[in-house]
Amino acid sequence: MIPYKERKENKKNQIQSMFNHIAPRYDFLNHFFSMGLDKYWRRKSTKILKKHTSKNPKILDLATGTGAWVKDLLTMNASGIIGADIAEDMLSVARNKFYHHPSEDIIKFQAEDAENLSFEDNQFDLVTIGFGVRNFENIRKGIAEIYRVLKSDGIIAILELTTPKKFPMKQCYMLYSKTLIPFLGKIVSKDRGAYSYLPESIEEFSKTIDLATIMKEERFIDIQIKPMSFGIVTLYFGKKQKTTQ
Repeated sequence: MIPYKERKENKKNQIQSMFNHIAPRYDFLNHFFSMGLDKYWRRKSTKILKKHTSKNPKILDLATGTGAWVKDLLTMNASGIIGADIAEDMLSVARNKFYHHPSEDIIKFQAEDAENLSFEDNQFDLVTIGFGVRNFENIRKGIAEIYRVLKSDGIIAILELTTPKKFPMKQCYMLYSKTLIPFLGKIVSKDRGAYSYLPESIEEFSKTIDLATIMKEERFIDIQIKPMSFGIVTLYFGKKQKTTQ
């Protein structure tokens, strides 16, 4: 996968630094560049997952960032939600966002490396990742960790930005992502690198990563792929095999 910048520091540290830097403006920029569709994508994904997840699930939201997906996940009547991320400044925004929230007692935000989770085996009914898996240093290792911490019959759900494949959406999207996003991102976020990395990482992910195959090879079953908005985003989800006693 593409590193954030051309330097010797590993990708994980680069990503951590990048998101810490843009944390105060992250929510605004997400809504701005997606034209508000990011909220719709999370909401629609949550509705789909409600049909496949157990009642009152215990949820782990990896790469939670500012906790943007947590609000929708609460509608699943979750028994508990942990939002985890490697960027502490993003988590600070998330904690402030849910301070004094009616469901504050079942929400927790904590620093975690998605490829080396601190949780014991078989802890969660649902693990979600919203727009973050392409930032993993080792995607396969992250998927394997998710399998480990999921309960038997638990669900993995990955919502990720992808590249449209059909004309004319593909051409329009490439023009927008490679010109306007870096230009406007530099002005608003004061970090040109972050919003040059965004379209580059999406393109590289779409070209080189077969996420469904990785999920299958890491023992997930019943894998489904649901493109949204002409393929600008894709929801991947599957189930951990049910273990027999």
